[in-house]
Amino acid sequence: MQFERKKNYFITLEGTEGAGKSTALKFLHSALLKAETPVVITREPGGTLIAEEIRALLLGEHSETMCSDTELLLMFAGRAQHLTQLIRPALAAGQWVLCDRFTDASYAYQGGGRGIAEQRIAVLESWVQQDLQPDITILLDLPVEMGLQRIIKRGNLDRIETEQQAFFQRVRDCYLERAKQFPNRFRIVDASQSLAKVKEMLQGIIDELVNSNP
Repeated sequence: MQFERKKNYFITLEGTEGAGKSTALKFLHSALLKAETPVVITREPGGTLIAEEIRALLLGEHSETMCSDTELLLMFAGRAQHLTQLIRPALAAGQWVLCDRFTDASYAYQGGGRGIAEQRIAVLESWVQQDLQPDITILLDLPVEMGLQRIIKRGNLDRIETEQQAFFQRVRDCYLERAKQFPNRFRIVDASQSLAKVKEMLQGIIDELVNSNP
């Protein structure tokens, strides 16, 4: 499956809890720098001062329950700020953008996990992003049980990480369904493999992107 030849790429990294996104993000960043690629690394929710404040609100514990619609709208509020202040300007300047989570996470967590209809999320996606989509989405996939064991060992769980196993199973199922729906954009990496094997697969994706660069 060949990438469209472009000057720069918008790459997103997705996965359920415990999939190793932080480690993968550092490796991808390093691989792009070694390839002498101008890259901006960022995350969602977050990425700008205002969006990071929204992140703290989303992931923190509260004395009242945050309703699903509030969660979804806050996610897209942060995304609107992120796109305007960081992602679009970086892409316009010819930089690559490597983002830890993006809109696929909204479909997976607020859609699959919370049960919000895909059509409602799509309305916000169209409004906030217009025609902007990632060029490539790397999905770190592993069994939910394995991921939960990893984050429990790590400790300091945020509000979303304390959800039940069934919630995360729905999230994973939604991610895999989106990968089937958008096969040209998604690359699935088996995150249950050894770290060396995961890095080998990630390097292969980066090599393909860099070699396709005009």
